Amino acid sequence: MELLKPVQRVLLGALTVPAVTRLFSRFMTGRATVFVLHRLEDADRGTPGHDLQALRGFLSLLRRERYALVGLEELFRSLAEGDRRVNRAVAFTLDDGYADQGVIASRVFAEFDCPATVFVTTGFLDGPLWLWWDRIEYVLRRTARPTLDLGLGRTVLHYQRDAELGYGRVQYDFTERCKHVSEEEKETAILRLAAVAEVDLPERPPPYYAPMSWADLRACEERGLTFGPHSVTHPVLAQTNDLQSRREITESWERLAAEARAPVPIFCYPSGQPWEYGLRELATLRGLGLVAAVGSTHGYVDGLAFERNSDARFAVPRFGYPDDLGAAMQYVSGLERLKELWRKRDARHGS
Repeated sequence: MELLKPVQRVLLGALTVPAVTRLFSRFMTGRATVFVLHRLEDADRGTPGHDLQALRGFLSLLRRERYALVGLEELFRSLAEGDRRVNRAVAFTLDDGYADQGVIASRVFAEFDCPATVFVTTGFLDGPLWLWWDRIEYVLRRTARPTLDLGLGRTVLHYQRDAELGYGRVQYDFTERCKHVSEEEKETAILRLAAVAEVDLPERPPPYYAPMSWADLRACEERGLTFGPHSVTHPVLAQTNDLQSRREITESWERLAAEARAPVPIFCYPSGQPWEYGLRELATLRGLGLVAAVGSTHGYVDGLAFERNSDARFAVPRFGYPDDLGAAMQYVSGLERLKELWRKRDARHGS
């Protein structure tokens, strides 16, 4: 496998050559690529994130190669109407509503006249809420304790600081575990973590973790960004009761509609893995008149699926945006689609 890595790097590098990318374009018939981004590099706030130079390079290449850079609502409307002319269409989304996403994304995407949709957690913008996984990160980056012992649900966890990685692996493990317990248990566990770690959690998120404001949102609308609802508090919806699930979706949409000039009627599931939402959430979305919903499953938007199954528009997959240009081109060019077909063929033949 190690011998294949240099070959793979050469192939991914070749995807920036127009003649090469066109070889795979036929595999994108009736399909579009939707990317999701999270934090963006922000020198002023000291925020790490997606490399802005790499993003500009990717957008520039997409423009030169005449990919259709479309807004998410426009893409879904076309698919719902049976318009299969989405070959090689690309849409960009960002999740959560951090300050860097508004200010920086609106500037970068405007440079290339490229639509982008930000899904905002409305309670985050309202304050003083700060996102639950950020509180975990804040605590684990600041604790001086060499070991941490605490309970989560019925599990007793023992964590030890790694000499090189600190609590990096612990952060991932604890965050993932929190997705599988009730909201009440999760909140209790985070407060217990802070106590055991001997770290005081500020009432409001520090600048590094801060949201955009509603005024920022409206200013970004003027610069071309659009905004959709992403829940009120960003829970794992499957871990909520019926009342909270409905409230998270309904109030998020109503709050956004009250503040944004042109809210996008597309929901973004918190976390967004298939087990984290279901028929209950779909019924709420339909009742509100929302037209689609996106998750975090890896895959293409399939025009044929939209035509055959009306529920498909409420479980739309997205690719995580990679900073590497070759890797990003692998998705939009059709090479990733070809690899999917190979994997399916191998599965059918038991190889």
